Amino acid sequence: MEDSKEQIRVLISEALNLLREQKKCSDEPILPDSVRLENPPKPEMGDIGAPVFPFAKVFRLAPPVIAQEAVKLLPKTEIGEFSAQGPYINVKLNKENAALDILNTILLQGESYGSVLKNGKSDFTGRRVMVEYSSPNTNKPLHLGHLRNDALGESVSRILKKAGAQVYRVNIINNRGIHICKSMLAYKLFHESAGDTPEKLGMKGDHFVGQCYVEFDKYAKEHPEALAQAEEMLVKWEAGDSEVRSLWQKMNDWTLNGVQKTYRRTGVGFEKLYFESDTYLKGKEEIQRGLEKGIFFKAEDGSVRIDVTSVVGKDKDGEDHTKVLLRKDGTSVYITQDIGTAISRHNDWAFNQLVYVVASEQNYHFKILFHILQKLGYDWANKLYHLSYGLVNLPSGRMKSREGTVVDADDLLDSLHEEALKAIQEKGRDEILDSPDEVAEKVALAALHYYLLQVNPVKDMLFNPEESLSFNGDTGPYLQYMGARISSIIHKAQEKGIEQSSSPDDLALLTHTSEWALIKALSRYPEVVFKAAEELDPSVMASYLYELCRAFSAFYRDCPILSLSEENISLAKARLCLSNCTLTVLKDAMNLVLVPFLEKM
Repeated sequence: MEDSKEQIRVLISEALNLLREQKKCSDEPILPDSVRLENPPKPEMGDIGAPVFPFAKVFRLAPPVIAQEAVKLLPKTEIGEFSAQGPYINVKLNKENAALDILNTILLQGESYGSVLKNGKSDFTGRRVMVEYSSPNTNKPLHLGHLRNDALGESVSRILKKAGAQVYRVNIINNRGIHICKSMLAYKLFHESAGDTPEKLGMKGDHFVGQCYVEFDKYAKEHPEALAQAEEMLVKWEAGDSEVRSLWQKMNDWTLNGVQKTYRRTGVGFEKLYFESDTYLKGKEEIQRGLEKGIFFKAEDGSVRIDVTSVVGKDKDGEDHTKVLLRKDGTSVYITQDIGTAISRHNDWAFNQLVYVVASEQNYHFKILFHILQKLGYDWANKLYHLSYGLVNLPSGRMKSREGTVVDADDLLDSLHEEALKAIQEKGRDEILDSPDEVAEKVALAALHYYLLQVNPVKDMLFNPEESLSFNGDTGPYLQYMGARISSIIHKAQEKGIEQSSSPDDLALLTHTSEWALIKALSRYPEVVFKAAEELDPSVMASYLYELCRAFSAFYRDCPILSLSEENISLAKARLCLSNCTLTVLKDAMNLVLVPFLEKM
């Protein structure tokens, strides 16, 4: 299908260039890549549409006139029939040729189908993309916000890799600071004397440390001196006090071990972990270098600053906006650390794009960070991108971890698992499935990840557990159900001795409206992969998956396979081929949005 679309672009561009010569337009030749292809809103209008709005200035004609004139110059071709419909040049494809092209391409390429290959290369070939996501604190477990962050980061990484990029996943562990010391102080006050450990209390390490953080907050409300004690502990940590450092390392290990278990459960992984304790002093040398070059300046109070008015505008008093990079005592601030970390990362793995998956609350921070790195002269700085995403909550309200009301990631997953298992048991499927518990876990992950990813990242959202677990409608379990249904059809066909056929004569029989709609949906997969990768938006892939499943559902309803008579065996074989191709694409696309495939459910 990609070859057909390239041919269509070439034919339309050639027709437009002929028209350009006829009209004696002086503009540069119209290249095939400038011809954009879309899906017409109604099937009867055609299978592919090319808007001619972009060429109105070239011809100084109304777009509908351009379309009509260009169509007259298009040759007859086996690809399909061209027509002018308003400001579009539409194409009704030759179904026989297109079906053969699309299905054989899927059969030939298998799991690699959809990698947006054009002349053996992808637009992402050679692109080295580093993706940073998760960024947990070592004073508490992962929460619902982390689950959205993790799902976005992991899904974007998989989509970029599918599109042909080299991907390097990184995670910055926020393991130092006053919040860490608060948990440490609570441990010393309430647990150290009893020798409490996560193992002794039968808890995940991150849950235990998170409990200490909540205990500190309660203690501090009645003991105003608690904050000063935590600050004193932080001073000792920075001074390298051996006792404080030992406790810090122990509690950090507890938290990280617990968080890693959650990562493994959700299918999230990284090529490298960075630790704030290693990076917080980095960047000071860069600031000094920038100061010497006049990029930064020393303020009256002795601090080193940069004017960022051009990036974020005037401050609230109408004055030029400046950002502190070094305090007057020479110590670094958070953005100083991020400057050093970005440079270190490029030294570690020479990316040409770095994607930060961080909540929208940090939009201001990243505008300034990128501006500073550009000012410092790093040529890769204009390839830095903040994948800003909105808040996610349960209908009950926003999370506050210091009050112990956080929506814990593990608790939410356990709840989804329990509800999925209950649904399996109510349907009597637990007696048929080899491992109902394993299926329930995969259904829970599908419900969670698909619900989080089907919304455009920039939007705030409410996570509704009950809706996410539905086996009907736009949900992860529905995708799994359709995958299991296709697998069952293929298995039953094998039992009946029906083998798929990809012969031109057999595939030419696929002329039903529902067959053609499904074939066209399969042909769109490479475009969807490219769009999702280009926009760094998994919701594009989620929408496509739902569309593909609906197309197969209509095909399954209208086009039987197993009940066809012996006289129609060739049609059955062709439909089985279409089902197999659908399963190939469905499994691959589900993996990109972290939805586990189930052969049975």
